[in-house]
Amino acid sequence: MHWGASSRIQLIFVQVKSILDIRHISKNDIFVEMVKHVLYLSYDGMTDPLGQSQVLPYIIGLTKAGYSFHLVSFEKPDRYNENRLTIEAICKENSIEWYPLKYTKRPPLLSTVWDVLKMRRISNQLHNKHGLSLIHCRSYISALIGLSFKRKKGIPFLFDMRGFWADERVDGGLWNLDNPLYRWVYNYFKRKELLFLNHSDFTISLTHSGKCEILKWKAVKGLNDRIKVIPCCADLNLFKPVSRDSQGFTLGYLGSLGTWYMLKEMLMLFQQITIKIPSAKFHFLTKDDPAIIYDECKKLGIDSQNISVEESDRKDIPYKTRNWTFSVFFILPCFSKLSSSPTKQGELMGLGIPIICNKGVGDVDAVVEKFDSGIAIDMDKEFDIEACLKKVYNEKDIVNGARDYFSLEQGVKNYLDIYEQII
Repeated sequence: MHWGASSRIQLIFVQVKSILDIRHISKNDIFVEMVKHVLYLSYDGMTDPLGQSQVLPYIIGLTKAGYSFHLVSFEKPDRYNENRLTIEAICKENSIEWYPLKYTKRPPLLSTVWDVLKMRRISNQLHNKHGLSLIHCRSYISALIGLSFKRKKGIPFLFDMRGFWADERVDGGLWNLDNPLYRWVYNYFKRKELLFLNHSDFTISLTHSGKCEILKWKAVKGLNDRIKVIPCCADLNLFKPVSRDSQGFTLGYLGSLGTWYMLKEMLMLFQQITIKIPSAKFHFLTKDDPAIIYDECKKLGIDSQNISVEESDRKDIPYKTRNWTFSVFFILPCFSKLSSSPTKQGELMGLGIPIICNKGVGDVDAVVEKFDSGIAIDMDKEFDIEACLKKVYNEKDIVNGARDYFSLEQGVKNYLDIYEQII
């Protein structure tokens, strides 16, 4: 069995001895007793931004508590080629065994079935080799394996649901329920969803809104003591304020512009701002094609002269956002978004930047109101842009709100508490 470098072994031994104060048991006996192998299954890639912000930081924190992680992820070829060496170095440094598998995109549905088979095969191999103590399943595809192993092998299973995945596919227009095949797949996963909730040893919801919705479902039994809310946390050692070097007004947008983000409405907000502040700028930090933004500006008759679009590595975000006066994100409000926790909310609050967002998305508006970190708009009502622009926000209060609600350290502690309950 592989225990890592000898210095790490000694460190773990010293920590274990100091905590338990046991002097008459050999080091080997302690290691056999204490080291627990966790299989972490993610259909998201570690070379994707999401994997780097919402998977690896938690696992790194949990390895420090003595857990041995075997991480299986599905990687998109272009991102994998670009970021493989970085992720390998992070995993090696933190004694994480990483097993990247190629994400299969086509044909639809059948490609996912193939990926599930690959996930099952490597999970069996890792269990046979290490004897797994827990399977931590990120979202629904991975939970298919967790549920199967729980039933057949008795291995504890953590359902880290991340959101109402099947409903997100429908709300996002990816599964058209008028198509009999997609309707069958949707119903299949809705049945599985109930099995995941009822048979997992613990469930993680990203939001209180999502948790409350689930607990209303009559088919879900005895979940109240087996479900916990852990939002998408932020690395507040990275995301912290940087001093401004410009006093002009800049509206900022951070992240991708995919299915859920309402680009048209965000540009219309900027249009309203320019009526009050003609020199205002709109700065996008995104890896998406800038043409998507500029084409929408053209449709809306917005002069793109004061709109800039650039990419950013994660580590450079604090510096590149230093002059943002406000940040904005509008997300399509729909049923599946009750369980959504935008990663960017905690990161932006950590930077001390007030947020303009919309109501009806997870706990977003509740967090904004609780910590006075911006304004949440009801998209069905008129919005007083002048009052928003005049309000003065306290950067320190916003940052403290991020520490209180989105701190990575607290997120790791919450996971550790759950691990200790399960194993």
